[in-house]
Amino acid sequence: MPKSIHRAEYLVLCELLRDVRLQAGLTQVALAKKLKRPQTFVSTVERGLVRQDFLQLRDWCVRCGTDLQALSAEFEVRLKEAKKGARRAKAAAVRE
Repeated sequence: MPKSIHRAEYLVLCELLRDVRLQAGLTQVALAKKLKRPQTFVSTVERGLVRQDFLQLRDWCVRCGTDLQALSAEFEVRLKEAKKGARRAKAAAVRE
């Protein structure tokens, strides 16, 4: 099994973290200040270049005004949507 950072699901998580930040009305700079980290940290997380542990995910959520439970629920929804999209693309490729 590949490391989680190299799995397609990790990109879904990174996109979700970016969306959570944007929904909170925060720039990368503003979130970085709340996390007491440099802006480049937020950027590298959102681009999927570094792996977040559970506590870091919680910090991200709290600073964006949400919680892990909401993050997890939305993550599951997006994973299901991504799988449906992948199946549709595969079926379309077979038809061609």
